[in-house]
Amino acid sequence: MILMYLFGFVLIARLTRKRLCMCRNRIVCRSQLLHALFHRHSTVSTPATSSDKCLTVHLEELALERHRSFLLHGRIDVDQWKCHSVGISQCRMKMGSLLSGVGDKAVRIWSVESYKCLEEYYVPDMVQLDDFDFDESKVVGLIGTRICIWRRHGKRSTFPSHEGTLPKGICMRYSDPEAFVGCEDGTAHVFDMYSRRCSRIIRMHASSLTCVALSEDQLILSGSSLGGVSMTCLSDQRVATLKPSGSAGIKTLCLNRSSHLVFAGSTAGHVYCWDLRKMKMLWETKASTNVIYTLQAMHNDKSTLAVGGIDGVLRLLKQDTGEIVSRCVMETEAPARSTRKIINARRCGRRISEDTQIDSIPRTLRPPITCLAVGMKKIVTTHNCKNIRVWKFS
Repeated sequence: MILMYLFGFVLIARLTRKRLCMCRNRIVCRSQLLHALFHRHSTVSTPATSSDKCLTVHLEELALERHRSFLLHGRIDVDQWKCHSVGISQCRMKMGSLLSGVGDKAVRIWSVESYKCLEEYYVPDMVQLDDFDFDESKVVGLIGTRICIWRRHGKRSTFPSHEGTLPKGICMRYSDPEAFVGCEDGTAHVFDMYSRRCSRIIRMHASSLTCVALSEDQLILSGSSLGGVSMTCLSDQRVATLKPSGSAGIKTLCLNRSSHLVFAGSTAGHVYCWDLRKMKMLWETKASTNVIYTLQAMHNDKSTLAVGGIDGVLRLLKQDTGEIVSRCVMETEAPARSTRKIINARRCGRRISEDTQIDSIPRTLRPPITCLAVGMKKIVTTHNCKNIRVWKFS
């Protein structure tokens, strides 16, 4: 009972993190009280040998349900802090850490809980960082015609792409040991990050690639500046096309690996959804009158999709229907006080109705959302300025 009392102060979401302390994980799985609670709410008879796994799944489902409820109906607090010396346009979030950059010569890793800078890496030479991603051991960046790898807590290594003959890269994703670079000539280049060689060049589009997404089974998806989403599998390299109803360019992609759904945002403000198992479009939504820059869903969440763009409104959509269920901006009141010196502004967020005139809301409260990342009960946004915003739902 003492352990259960202590765990009562810990968010249930934290019990399901992959990097959960092994000791605490064993305590949770062996807790008779948690197992009794699970079996009381479970309608299916579960063998004893699989009860630990079912309990973990059940806890994750409860955490995701709470996450969805708070996103759609919870109170919104927005923290903002200065993270770079010039405007930055991209961020990535994993396991409580946030990677920010693209704009100046540095990439930084932050704690989403304390907002403190944990690590800092600098772009070599005088080239511009175009895209990046990271994991527990490294940060991988696309720098013009090169892939740059920063070893976290270790030595940085850089190398040229195919002896400098690669067209300028625009977007990049990686899945060890390969990095996938979308280029301005419409090709996708596949690199082995450790042998430093290009293994494949795949013609994906007739125009420049604007965004790339990867599946766990070596499926590459890419969006084009002239519209359309192409996909290919590395095993046979045949290219198939997912066609939207309009001709507007595709600006951003998001692949939900748990549901096999792919989402795309266009320069005309449309959001599209396709089911990769059926190769069929499920829905299309006119989410905004302007460009959709970014969209994202949290890992394993099959319910809610976060969307941001040039009008600065943070929108939440249902993944299965495309219905817009919430529209969020910051309040106009003066900033609230913060006990943490690193925060330079703290405000409340508010939800606006469908018929609200967006242009009547000051631009200072809704700067363009250039990138967003979704975490448990929070969404991080960048706005091509020096600051990062964390939208906390409670």
